[in-house]
Amino acid sequence: MRRAAFAFLFVLLSVPAHAGLKLCNQTSYIVYAAVAYPSAPDIVTRGWTRIVPGACEMAISSALAAPAYYVYARTSEAHAGKARIWGGTNEFCARGTNFTLATQAGLPGCGDDSFPAPFAELDTEGKESWITTFTESAHIKNLPDARAAGIDRLLRDNGYRNDRTAALAEFRARMKLPADAGDRDLFDALETGAMKQAAPAGYSICNDGASAIWAALGTKSGGKWLTRGWWKVMPGACAHAITDALPAGKVYLHAEGHGNHHLVSGPAKLCVASITFEVTMSGDCKHQGLIEAGFAATDTKGLSGYAAHIGEDGLLPPLPYGSTPK
Repeated sequence: MRRAAFAFLFVLLSVPAHAGLKLCNQTSYIVYAAVAYPSAPDIVTRGWTRIVPGACEMAISSALAAPAYYVYARTSEAHAGKARIWGGTNEFCARGTNFTLATQAGLPGCGDDSFPAPFAELDTEGKESWITTFTESAHIKNLPDARAAGIDRLLRDNGYRNDRTAALAEFRARMKLPADAGDRDLFDALETGAMKQAAPAGYSICNDGASAIWAALGTKSGGKWLTRGWWKVMPGACAHAITDALPAGKVYLHAEGHGNHHLVSGPAKLCVASITFEVTMSGDCKHQGLIEAGFAATDTKGLSGYAAHIGEDGLLPPLPYGSTPK
């Protein structure tokens, strides 16, 4: 089954720390991070450590003693636009909710209640303590810059377009935040508000069947095809694959299930990888080291939100807009 890793989208900066493994967020996104390390005969993975912009959190609070450490992080689903990840080429198992897993080293695949994620190895130089900083842009030069950029981004995610001071005052009043509310309360409220704003828009993949599926999407913009995957969707669940307004025209969908690599397929031949991927197509799939797969067109009809429902036998007829499962 197609799952797993690909290289960082952003940079990881690491320096010695004072205790354990500290993760710092020098980006404009709320980040959720997981860590992994060998503990013979298993690989232990733990998540999620939530880190708001401009803050640091301890992912491991004891002295680092394992022979290697790894990290994987993703942005909050509250943010508009496509998700961002920080990762590498080491595939370990994770879960969507808070978790600690011990997986026997060398065994392929993950259980139905978990999925493989692409972790990056940290060079801790054998030290007992370390800091790793997630970065995004040279314009965000330090943690205070990240805090300001994060507030700006989350205000936009909440639908505010005026300047930060006015928007923040309006948001605080709407959410009834006290004047002395700290950053933790502020970012909690901003993330919660943004989740409500993001939910109606975008493209969701819903699994109406009885077993897990893996899905990929294709979109076309400016004459170029972009394909992304894989989303693992458990029975009865939905994956919010696109969280901002949908592109004009059609979104193309491919899905696979246990023993069925063509659960959702179609005449559009687009490129996918056997691991987690984001590909701008340029020519023949094979020449790019990729795999050609069939994609079915789903007509979003200019809507800002669409949910594709997949059953045991493939793609189901679309529900009327606004009647998707909660």
